[in-house]
Order: sequence, then structure tokens, then C-alpha cells
Amino acid sequence: MINRERLATTFTELCEIDSPSRREGAMATRLKEIWATLVPDESFEDGSARDTGSESGNLFFRFNGTSERKPLFFNCHMDTVEPGTGVRVQRRGDLFTSAGDTILGSDDKSGIAALIEAMRIIREHNLPHRPVEFIFTTCEEIGLLGAKALDPNNIRATFGYALDSSGTGRVIIGAPAANRMNIQVNGIAAHAGLHPERGINALILASRALARVPDGRIDDDTTVNFGTICGGVASNIVPERVTIEGEVRSHSQKKLAELTKQIEKIFAKTIDDWQDPTGMTRGTPSVDWNVYLDFPLMRLAPESRVVREVETAAKSIAMDIKQVVAGGGSDANIFNGYGLDTAIIATGMTNVHSVNEQVHLEDMVDLTRLILALLTR
Repeated sequence: MINRERLATTFTELCEIDSPSRREGAMATRLKEIWATLVPDESFEDGSARDTGSESGNLFFRFNGTSERKPLFFNCHMDTVEPGTGVRVQRRGDLFTSAGDTILGSDDKSGIAALIEAMRIIREHNLPHRPVEFIFTTCEEIGLLGAKALDPNNIRATFGYALDSSGTGRVIIGAPAANRMNIQVNGIAAHAGLHPERGINALILASRALARVPDGRIDDDTTVNFGTICGGVASNIVPERVTIEGEVRSHSQKKLAELTKQIEKIFAKTIDDWQDPTGMTRGTPSVDWNVYLDFPLMRLAPESRVVREVETAAKSIAMDIKQVVAGGGSDANIFNGYGLDTAIIATGMTNVHSVNEQVHLEDMVDLTRLILALLTR
């Protein structure tokens, strides 16, 4: 029953609507138009734009269904990473790519297109289906901001699926928690040519600490990364301030806490160990440490309802599906943190977050089949 060419057309149209994070307005408008034709029982946009700075809030579309089965929800995000402006889709056979100078947008529009096609089929063929909610979030790519600003009381279902992972035939049942670190090393400015001994070089202190901290893959559960460093004013001024941003991720809450604390201690000790080499420095260095939970741990039991239902649905259409523990964070982490069991289903997208991103039509067709099985079997 799946209309392959209609699915392809919908996907292409969505990809060519620019929607970089915080600029999801045009995408939200088009989705409202499309979903209105499917006659949801309830639809609304929340007020999360006040918190996220997006052109749009999160979108909700609710269908009461025609069966007594437990309701579920599906989630996709509307935003894309950059370069995501002026996307032009190229199709070669059933393979979709961008023209080569932007991302494609299959992350996450392959999932959105499959959801639209599934509901179009249900409406066209008057298929009995369970109650379902569709939730489209903003600003996922810049810190899951839309999901974080969402009011979970707006969701009636207690479990659901985020369509947001690369590969095929995969259901993600585990993902790490992450601590985001913002570290400011404070020195003292001075003229680098006239009175360098009066200054304290914050950049040198920061580099000493960075040379001592754990970095990269720590073990099978845990990673550490320092992604940005910013500071200084000019080459002839001893840099007074350096700001470093980094993260710790782990599938173990204990390791997450211990490693974050270890890094904090290393920076503190680096500052404490500083000594004035000339006795002429006008002050002492310091460090300001800020850490917050970027997203919580995601861990679903293999026997949980959300996992069992997708496996049963896959078997009903003779689809092989594998349970996977992944290393990335997504809206699913936030939904699970709200107490809503949320598994992640792969959509077929590959090489995401790059100009080499691509997706195959057959993978989106298979995803649509799985959605239909979850809703109608």
C-alpha cells in the first residue's frame, strides 16, 4: 500500500525547506499544512520558542485511534545542522543525496516523511489504528533544547519511538548520559613586551591542565572531549582569560560523576601549583568551573513494552531488527528522563552531519512499513 513515489516527493520537499536550528519556522508551517489534511483530533504548537529562541515551538498532532490498544507516540526533530541553507536534493535511482555543498537533511526528515506516509495510508484505506501522538521538536541539534523545553504533561502516551538514528534494522535501547563542562581559567593581563612579568598567562595555565586530563575513549562506557577553547585579545597582551568547553559521556552514572570530578580537581591543582617566577605578578590565577547534565542516561530493559512492541511489529512484516547500545544523545534521552520509555529506530540515513549524507528510498519504505505495523497490526 505504500506509495513509494509520494514518499520520495514528500522527503524531497521537506529536505528543500531550510530548517537549521532556531530557524524551523518554514518547516513548522509546512508540517502544520500537511498534518491538517490528515485531520488529527488535536493539534497544537507549544510555547517552547520562548526558551529555545526558535522561530517555532514544538508541534503536537494527536489521533484518538479506533482500537483499545495502548497509545504510543513518535518523535522527530525539525531542525538540521549546518550547512543546511539552500539544500537541493539529487536523486540517482532510489538514492538521495544533496548537491554536495550542503547536508541533505535526512537527519531527521527521513523519519518525518515516513510518518506522514504511514498516516496517509491509514487515512486513505480507513485502517483501524491505535491512539497515537506525533511530536516534532526544535533545536535538537544544538543541545536537545526543544525536548528540554517541552512540557511532558502534553503527552498522553507513556512510551514511544524517536526516529533518529543512522543505519537500518536497528533499535537503540541504550545511550549515555553527558555532563557539559564550561571552564574559565583566569589570569592577569599585561603588556607582553613592556611588562610580561606582571601578567599571568591564562592560555598557558589552561594548556597545562588540558595536557593532564583524560581525553578520548576512556573505556567501553566512557568518553571525554574538549571541543572549544577561546581567549586572549592580541599577541602583544598576556591573555587574561580562557574559556574551555568540553563534555564527559558515560553509560555509567558512577563513572560520569567520578571522571567529571577528576577533571575538576586537575584544573584546580594546576591553578594551585602556579608559582610567581619573578615575584612581580600583580595577583593570582583562578578557575571558574561550571558543569551541568546535558542529557540523562537512556537504558531500556530488553523485555520492556517499548522494546517488545517494536520487535513484534518487525516480526509481523518479516523484518530483521537488532537491539543496539549507542554513544550519542538525542531527544530520546530527554523523553526517557521524563519517565516516558522511548526507543530509537534507525531511519536508513548515513554519513549524517556532512555534505556526503545520503539515504535510500527502500530504507524509508521499510521504516514506513514498521510504523504501520506498530500502529495497525
